[in-house]
Amino acid sequence: MLKNKTAAYHTLGCKLNFAETSSLRDQLERAGVRTAAKGERADICIVNTCSVTDVADAKCRQAIHRLTREHPGAYVVVMGCYAQLQAGQIAAFPGVDLVLGQEQKGDVLRYMEQGMAQKLTLAKGDACHQAFAVPTADIRTFVPSCSCGDRTRYFLKVQDGCNYYCTYCTIPIARGRSRNGSIASLVEQAQQVAEQGGREIVITGVNTGDFGRTTGESFINLLRALDGVQGIERYRISSIEPNLLTDEILDFCAASRAFMPHFHLPLQCGSDAVLRLMHRHYDTALFASKVEAIRRRLPDAFIGVDVIVGMRGEEDAYFEESYRFIESLDISQLHVFAYSERPGTKALSIPHRVDAATKHARSQRLLALSEQKRRAFYARFVGTSRPVLWEHAREGEPLQGFTDNYLRCVQPEGVAVADNTISTVTLSGLTENGECLTTKA
Repeated sequence: MLKNKTAAYHTLGCKLNFAETSSLRDQLERAGVRTAAKGERADICIVNTCSVTDVADAKCRQAIHRLTREHPGAYVVVMGCYAQLQAGQIAAFPGVDLVLGQEQKGDVLRYMEQGMAQKLTLAKGDACHQAFAVPTADIRTFVPSCSCGDRTRYFLKVQDGCNYYCTYCTIPIARGRSRNGSIASLVEQAQQVAEQGGREIVITGVNTGDFGRTTGESFINLLRALDGVQGIERYRISSIEPNLLTDEILDFCAASRAFMPHFHLPLQCGSDAVLRLMHRHYDTALFASKVEAIRRRLPDAFIGVDVIVGMRGEEDAYFEESYRFIESLDISQLHVFAYSERPGTKALSIPHRVDAATKHARSQRLLALSEQKRRAFYARFVGTSRPVLWEHAREGEPLQGFTDNYLRCVQPEGVAVADNTISTVTLSGLTENGECLTTKA
């Protein structure tokens, strides 16, 4: 049923979604499904959705409608967080054949083969409009995922779901409770990456540091085991909650063979009053202590930070307090998100809504602060030499890559380098966009 078909893929949202889509594409290719070329009409369309904001929901709907227009008659599959939350609604969209919730995403091929067989019995142009999803409380399965897709770095999913239930967040509703694979299975996947020639793995999850709940293992022991996989030269932890970033983890990363000096911490707000409204598991004092602990052990580390602006209850004074706190931190870059009201979240009961114009103005201030911090961080390393892993580039463009501490670099002019190779270069200056110019070391 699947052999000799073509498929088009569209992924929205986080790195975890991209990893899951890449793994699904690998499965389909092994079953004989070829990825459709640009502009080619596909037999199958797969949309992996996000639902972290109302904007994400809108983008999902737009992507579904666009693909059904561009690929008339294709078998259309929708999966991911938005699919879990609105399975019945999405299944009713014109052209949608199959909607799968989180518990079903590990068995996509079977559902597709059954659905495609059923579609053959329908009138030409009719869609199946099938939806399969269990209530969030019944999501139990951990679906493994490890793939690079069309990227150089591999993304290894080690954990899924979340038990934190922050007041603004739908992820626990969309992905279920925290669960994980075993250390042995994850090490085996890393070994397969090494055999395929992969050099770098990004460790992903919804609440990555919460690893071990379903297997009785620990995140630090996972890191130790992965560090021992020969052939993998770089690991990065995609994100870790500050309250779960222990001194033991930091000491290990500082001394490890392959874990890079690169951390990403969700702060969400620099006001303790708002953090309490969010039901976060730390305060600003703990967060600042984690940044300082990283800097003591790994002074060159890149530290990225997530921030949400315009949360319900974020009065002007609280935002100014948050801005000053973030400004005081020795961090490298911000990822700024505007708060979005999500059905079913406790934040809806919090008084004082922040209007859209104020959210935008606050976002712009934080983005400007982020760029200031990023350029200052990059400038610290001009004149130094660092190893760069070169990544895929568009045809005719120079390669770009990242140093161990996550500085984006441009291929040295006149120097041949190959993608998926590591070479040491001297950081000679910054481009207009703030990337690192390099020369051969």
